[in-house]
Amino acid sequence: MIKIGIIDDEILARKVLEDYCSKIDNFEIVLSTGNPLEFINFAQQNDLDLIFLDIEMPELNGMEILRSMLNPPKVILTTAYSEYALESYDYGVVDYLLKPIKIERFLKAINKVPTSKITESKAHTKNEELQIKHDGLPVNISFKSILYIQSFGNYLKIFTDSRMYLITETLINISTLLSKNFQRTHKSYIANLDRVTKATRTYLQIENNEVPVSAMYKVLVFEKLEALAKL
Repeated sequence: MIKIGIIDDEILARKVLEDYCSKIDNFEIVLSTGNPLEFINFAQQNDLDLIFLDIEMPELNGMEILRSMLNPPKVILTTAYSEYALESYDYGVVDYLLKPIKIERFLKAINKVPTSKITESKAHTKNEELQIKHDGLPVNISFKSILYIQSFGNYLKIFTDSRMYLITETLINISTLLSKNFQRTHKSYIANLDRVTKATRTYLQIENNEVPVSAMYKVLVFEKLEALAKL
């Protein structure tokens, strides 16, 4: 079964998607909500294969949710506005549905979902190592040893207990390979929340390093820190 999440603050829009999804044999709706924070909390604790994500919502809009997620499931964006289409494809979105959504267009979108990629994504989340290429050679880095990751355009610095690795990659791409204990804290940083020793409104203390926390990610960071503390 493909586990489905629907996040839309319009009740009628959710009902339409719920009806469409119920007609697909291997779709199982495990979450349908209009509350972005409820979705974030659920996604931290549960596996989702595909989400239908509305863009215009209170508290956090769909693009902010998309930018903040690590190990994101496949995403189909839903909205009444078309101006976000170009930016959305930068995040590997499967498709972009304009409301009101017709069943024919819905079916075309879900046919683009690569089930093999869903399986591959889950395999990455179960891996306990990050696999990179450094100086042309394959390197495996234990998740536990990573302190934080900092971006410089299309380059990343991966700071570990023993050394720093400089690789050609983006935060968006590498985020799909990390475990759920990692969180975007800033447009240029991802932190290993398991290694945090102190948290303030503006930074996280990891060893002797201060990793910045921006206003956009502050709520997500502290929600996830609180969830990890309860484990």
